[in-house]
Amino acid sequence: MKKRILAFLLLIALLSTVLSGCGDGSSQAGSEATQTGGSTGESVQGGEITVGIAQDLDDSLDPHKAVKAGTREILFNVFEGLVKPTPNGDLEPAVAESYVISDDERTYTFTLREGVQFHNGETVTADDVVYSIERCADASEGEPLVAAFSVIQSVEATDDHTVVITLSEPDSDFLSYLTTAILPRDYADEDTAPVGTGPFKFVSRTAQDAIVLEKFDGYWGTPAYLDKVTFKIIENADALVLSLQSGAIDLCPHLTATQVSQLSGDTYQILEGTMNLVQAMYLNNAVEPLNNEKVRQALSYAVDKQTVMDMIADGHGKAVGSSMYPTFTKYFDDSLTDYYTQNIDKAKALLAEAGYPDGFALEITVPSNYQPHVDTAQVLVEQLKAIGVNATIKLVDWNTWVSDVYTGRNYQATVVGVDASNMTARAMLERFVSDNGKNFINYNNPDYDDLFRQALAEKDDAARTEIYRQMEANLTEHAANVYIQDLADLVAIRSNLAGYQFYPIYVMDLASVHFVQ
Repeated sequence: MKKRILAFLLLIALLSTVLSGCGDGSSQAGSEATQTGGSTGESVQGGEITVGIAQDLDDSLDPHKAVKAGTREILFNVFEGLVKPTPNGDLEPAVAESYVISDDERTYTFTLREGVQFHNGETVTADDVVYSIERCADASEGEPLVAAFSVIQSVEATDDHTVVITLSEPDSDFLSYLTTAILPRDYADEDTAPVGTGPFKFVSRTAQDAIVLEKFDGYWGTPAYLDKVTFKIIENADALVLSLQSGAIDLCPHLTATQVSQLSGDTYQILEGTMNLVQAMYLNNAVEPLNNEKVRQALSYAVDKQTVMDMIADGHGKAVGSSMYPTFTKYFDDSLTDYYTQNIDKAKALLAEAGYPDGFALEITVPSNYQPHVDTAQVLVEQLKAIGVNATIKLVDWNTWVSDVYTGRNYQATVVGVDASNMTARAMLERFVSDNGKNFINYNNPDYDDLFRQALAEKDDAARTEIYRQMEANLTEHAANVYIQDLADLVAIRSNLAGYQFYPIYVMDLASVHFVQ
């Protein structure tokens, strides 16, 4: 990668090294035919694998409070809601066996499955569901844990297996938020020893080292194949390479194209999807000079998205032009993708109009454990030089990024990917409302806020979709951020594994992963 970037940009640093090797996994006798994402052959029940991940989980493993996409990605295997997403983007019953929505779309009646167990052996009751929903709807300390639950008027257990949720007004997106985890009522140790109903149960966590999950034998649905999964935390990209070379890792998602290109032999299969996020150079709209819209527009005109994708991923990935990624087909507005095409003269003119004819210095804070974001920032530094912007990269560990950038908003620019917690446009766009606690870019646009209010009030789905598209256009036109792409998700999985599936949201489902023979 270094040679390729030096040849193109002359000054980019070494981005990655060679990957090879993989460890052995135990197995037992098996039967079923293999599923998607892997080798063909007979499916094997049992065995264990080690998965390489680039960041530690949140300090709290409470699924209602988790902030990091990487935390949610793993906890997907441990927790379930009344409904859960499928790989094709649908919602299917989970803890609930069935549900009925009233004609006025204000009353949701859920019938719970018989005998669903928590990982601690207790049976899920209607009271547990009421507790979980009310906990996420509680706004006594500010915003609810799930903002969409602010529309809930009441949650009632009408009997041991029936829960009725009544809304103050119809909300066609509401069901999508009921993927929210169902927890045991008043369980006190969710932060450190989480208990859910999913196909895997939590065993242990060693900070900055590993998270261990085991198959839950009492799972209500189709059981997991694997007996045990260890997520090995390797935040340093070079250390990750060494672990792969030593044969310590069986599956590794979110690799760069350069890493993949260095794989040789038949040890790995390479699966390709997208990460279902929007990678951008996110801008702090409240600090100078980024509080000037013309400056932000100039930065957008300085960037060539295709070159970024070519340099960091051999062209893989999907270009985006706003805070929506292509898998959300219904909401994605492809016309915004080329709203800003690289135009150095126009960018320079905008900087001059803004009072920065000679450019300015820009610090880009990047989490060091995500190589694609680091690689992207390095390419952006070179492209911004053409308009006189002297950009430098400040590498920080992930926890520092969360505290300083996401929470403290003490930064100028950052390169990360923003994902959706569920399959709704609201999950991507609500964070940029001016008073939203997750609005880490400090975007403050009254028209945008008004559009969001209209979207929440709109009953017609087609009309609401159009309003969400207007919100996307607002972000683009005002250059809230410098939008780049939905990153390719390149997954290396050892050749005797199969069943890995991509979802339209950022999750890693290991229940279907299995050995083959």
